[in-house]
Amino acid sequence: MTKTPDTRLPIKLDSTCNGEFEPVPLNAHERAMNRLALEQADAAARKTGQPRRQFLQSSCGAAATLLAFNEANAWRGSTAGSYAIPTEAAHDPAAAAEALEGREFIFDVQGHYLPPNLARTLKPQCKEDFEFLSSEYMRCLGADSFIKDVFLDSDTDMMALSFVPSTHADEPLSIEEAHATAEMVERLEGDHRLLLHGRCNPNQPGDFDLMDELAERWNVSAFKCYTQYGPDGKGFFLSDENTGRPFIEKARKLGVRNIAIHKGIPFGRDSYEHSLCTDIGVVARDYPDMNFLVYHSGYIIGEPERAYDPDRGEGIDALVQSVLDNEVAPNSNVYAELGSTWRFLFTRDPDSAAHAVGKLLKYVGEDNVLWGTDSVWYGSPQDQIQAFRAFEISEELQERHGYPALTPALRAKVFGLNAIVPYAIAVEEVLRRADTDTIGRSRQVYREQPDPHFQTYGPKTRREFLNLLKLTGGRIT
Repeated sequence: MTKTPDTRLPIKLDSTCNGEFEPVPLNAHERAMNRLALEQADAAARKTGQPRRQFLQSSCGAAATLLAFNEANAWRGSTAGSYAIPTEAAHDPAAAAEALEGREFIFDVQGHYLPPNLARTLKPQCKEDFEFLSSEYMRCLGADSFIKDVFLDSDTDMMALSFVPSTHADEPLSIEEAHATAEMVERLEGDHRLLLHGRCNPNQPGDFDLMDELAERWNVSAFKCYTQYGPDGKGFFLSDENTGRPFIEKARKLGVRNIAIHKGIPFGRDSYEHSLCTDIGVVARDYPDMNFLVYHSGYIIGEPERAYDPDRGEGIDALVQSVLDNEVAPNSNVYAELGSTWRFLFTRDPDSAAHAVGKLLKYVGEDNVLWGTDSVWYGSPQDQIQAFRAFEISEELQERHGYPALTPALRAKVFGLNAIVPYAIAVEEVLRRADTDTIGRSRQVYREQPDPHFQTYGPKTRREFLNLLKLTGGRIT
């Protein structure tokens, strides 16, 4: 059934994916969570005297949704990860604001702007029943929606634009298009708000030779690679002598110190081993002057995360094992990024979310966990932000496994302060300009009468996912 504007929840639990994994349908428990949240939102809206849609657009609406998720998860005994929200926040704006609002510096190191041939940013007034990627669907697109979702409807201050795996011929977001987007924001006096990544898979013809142009002409802040992706489905390791190491050394020569690597979220069984994090510790040890930003942190969609198991060899445990085996100390040059990992886990499996975040903070370091959302695939990232502000790891897990408590100071590090080191950002200057630029002024005016739509844009079904793969030259095995 198509959701109407007054039935879309502010915390979006649905089957949307980021185009890198096949959508996972909601199970019976997850569907029940959404029903319970809507029922409790109705009750809270009546108590506050608001129409349902108006209520859901408020902080109280987000609080009521997360409280319903807490209740549903407790029914099934899932209490290791939960949301620290007082019950009165469902109808008390001050209590909701205390739990879910903040003024942290938020730097999303994995964002996506998709141009008209693949874009996901629908304007709020567009119908939702257009066929995915149809001409009618695409007529709803525009950069204004990107700005609205990322910078008006969320508290995001900065974003790094990244890429999906593709060949040059099929690349859905070329560096030229990414730069055009950055220029669009620059015209809004927001040039400090967007950074660019340059996609490079050194095992793919032509990519290695284009690194010079990406660095010198486009001033990329990182090179993004997919170690499982390549000709005929054959990937590579960063530690390979003929591909990975020359790639790292050329990036260093060009003055680009950040290597962003897709790890986890495997594309299938072809070259599966290259999706694992076994090479991360090796190159981090051998290239201590380079930063290795592990996108998705090695997480495998749908696989539970529990306490670190040295015998597992997959998921986040593979990343932990790699840094331990190679004596890469926490808070050094390996960074763990949360895009899609946090989004998938915080609603569907909060216990796994607690273990995932706890392990990364413990073994990769409290200074080296980076905020990323994979938006705009998932619409506005505000729900991910609100959930992380309220999320807590149980005291039992803290005591048993040595995970740190998620204090406001630690959350602020993850949200953005950790990323300023590898990206060499002067956060004070960014925030000073952000308060007075056009986007900042527009945000202030917009939030007097906000109109979030709570839509998501990525593939939601297997058919949509396969259609996207066809357009990007990808495949699943």
